[in-house]
Amino acid sequence: MGTLSASVNLPFTPEETDESISYDEKSIEASALYRMLPANAKEYVKQAPHLLEYLHIFPVNTFGIPLFFSELTRDVKRMENPNIIYPVSDMTFIHIFPDENDVRNFYIPIEPSFLHSVTELMSHVEKKLVDFIDSFEEDPVTDEERIEVLHRVLKEITHVVGPDEDIKALTAGDDTEQGLKDKIIGFLNTDFSEKKELKKEQKKGKLPDVPTTPEGKLILTRMEFNSIQYLLIRDKVQMGILEPFLNDPYIEDITCDGVGPIFIEHKIFKGMKSAVEFKYSKEIDDFVIRMAERIKRPLTYRDPIVDATLPDGSRINIVYGTEISKHGSNFTIRKFSEEPASILQLIEWKTTDYMTAAYLWICLEFGMSLFVSGETASGKTTSLNAITTFLAPENKIVTIEDTPELTVPHKNWTREVSKGKGSGEGEGGAVTMFDLLRAALRQRPNQILVGEIRGSEGAVAFGAMQTGHPVMSTFHAASVEKLIQRLCSDPINIPVSHVDNLNIVIIQSAVRRPNGDMVRRMISVNELVGYDPETGGFSFVSMFVWNPITDTFDFPGNGSSFLLENKIGTLLGLPDDRKAEIYDEVTKRARMLERLHKAGYTGFWDLYHMMTKIKKQGLLKIEI
Repeated sequence: MGTLSASVNLPFTPEETDESISYDEKSIEASALYRMLPANAKEYVKQAPHLLEYLHIFPVNTFGIPLFFSELTRDVKRMENPNIIYPVSDMTFIHIFPDENDVRNFYIPIEPSFLHSVTELMSHVEKKLVDFIDSFEEDPVTDEERIEVLHRVLKEITHVVGPDEDIKALTAGDDTEQGLKDKIIGFLNTDFSEKKELKKEQKKGKLPDVPTTPEGKLILTRMEFNSIQYLLIRDKVQMGILEPFLNDPYIEDITCDGVGPIFIEHKIFKGMKSAVEFKYSKEIDDFVIRMAERIKRPLTYRDPIVDATLPDGSRINIVYGTEISKHGSNFTIRKFSEEPASILQLIEWKTTDYMTAAYLWICLEFGMSLFVSGETASGKTTSLNAITTFLAPENKIVTIEDTPELTVPHKNWTREVSKGKGSGEGEGGAVTMFDLLRAALRQRPNQILVGEIRGSEGAVAFGAMQTGHPVMSTFHAASVEKLIQRLCSDPINIPVSHVDNLNIVIIQSAVRRPNGDMVRRMISVNELVGYDPETGGFSFVSMFVWNPITDTFDFPGNGSSFLLENKIGTLLGLPDDRKAEIYDEVTKRARMLERLHKAGYTGFWDLYHMMTKIKKQGLLKIEI
């Protein structure tokens, strides 16, 4: 992947610095600014000297030294004018900087590219890499192999100065490289057209002198070597300027609308604008073309739209060309989280509460079918994923998606992903979610999870429910009434009398609180009761309802649950005079979840393993 073009537009006027400063360990500790930093910031600066160089150009006299956080908590969002820095990797940091004139604050990635010595050295490093790669016999295929090649070749062409070495002695008898005529070109995945363009820019002047050993190796400090290694891997193998965004665990969405800045949706600071921006349409066109090639989904004027998955699992949508996107090519990335949110984390965020979660636990354990429904970005997939820990650990689960987002904790998990015609490796014909859902019915699953029902696969899903296969899915509808309308209309066309094969509908929404925060809440949890042919209407009962005044959940269905009393109570063999005892089980499990929460089993995997132990110990048995 060639270097991807974008520029950093700092939202402040950089302070002038002495470019002769060497950011080695001694000069760092001698810096007056370094001595003013808190202890944790000093540790970051020692491992990443470009951070100190960034702080030198940042007007600390005007705005103050940023606060340094090793990790962010939700309390930080109460800061009115945040001026903070936090790490997203060993070499990358993020500066959150306030904008007095806009509701969106600035998001500034701090990378080794801020180190001026590295900027000067990169051209020489790439020149030597080109010369070395020309004689390299290996042909790396995977990203891991490419990274390994970069590590090996970089070590071959450089000499890292030790703390006691004398640079003058190393360079004795050697002329420094001068008068180089050709501008440097990329070496991995650089196509012919890019080389041709770069050739036109040759002979524009001499490159700066750099010290070399008599063998011709570039002499670098350890800090320069680490920085160059980071930038080479970022631009040649990884996602270029997007890498800091993809590494940031606090980002949910990354959006580029065309020419202009990259916007992000931050878990703590909500909507923000990045200092990284595209100034010209050609820059972003070239960027999205290379990005699409990187994920093996090439863009053309004939096929200008791509929906795909990035190497880290994030979901990306690209629209190419000014013919259909007037501000220039655009892209949106929905970040993938390696560890899904657990139901206890949703309770922490007040998306739901213990009683609601306990009710869902019992219903899913006994094979009820469920949809999580709501508008875009309401957290439907997050909630669906979180409640998979309630499925019996011995169950066989099949997931069917067009873009893989669900993560199921069960060992017996079959993961199916649809494929468009000619997409991805191997080419071939299309495999739709409809095809995969039909195939899943032959695999004898205990539960089928569908990423999203929106077309003909809906009819198959309801057919599966009728034959006793519990189905869980997400759906785009803002209310139960709208959901039923969509199910019974084109292109799904479920007979209204069959809709009650679906047992539970969770309506979820992103709502704004009085303090201005946008939060996600399960607005209601509803049981579908049935179709009334006399009135032509469909009845449902709200078990749990979110109270916007208190930001808590009411339980109006307490004592009147059709599913708990008539379906699950019947499966348990409870006589009519004892069916009310099932509500005690809901309370018992709510307390169990609360105890697990207080004991610290909050993470998705930790919670699942504990719930597996609880079941194995027989603590979930309902006494008849």
